[in-house]
Amino acid sequence: QVQVVESGGGLVQAGESLRLSCAASVRVFDRYAMGWFRQAPGKERGFVAAIDWRHTEYYADSVKGRFIISRDNDKKLMYLQMNSLKPDDTAVYFCALATIYSGNFLIASTYDYWGQGTQVTVSS
Repeated sequence: QVQVVESGGGLVQAGESLRLSCAASVRVFDRYAMGWFRQAPGKERGFVAAIDWRHTEYYADSVKGRFIISRDNDKKLMYLQMNSLKPDDTAVYFCALATIYSGNFLIASTYDYWGQGTQVTVSS
């Protein structure tokens, strides 16, 4: 049973930084793509960032230049370093794993396994 678990959420002030982590319990982690999505109250879940097995990075325009996605294949971990946080970044952040080598990693339907989410709150 594959499990994906996020951690690292919390309450910060605007302009501060936060790092999210995602652990995946899969046998072959380094061949899969991983992504972050977020959902604010009253809004649909939206793409934030993704990193594929070649370590190619993808970002939503709203976070480009502020967020950095990375992965540690040896530890089977993925990270999202969030800098210069804004109140608009407030949301539940979800980690997801896609068991394919290529595809559209910007859409939620590409991903097979999801975490429960971690709350990020940015105060003004």
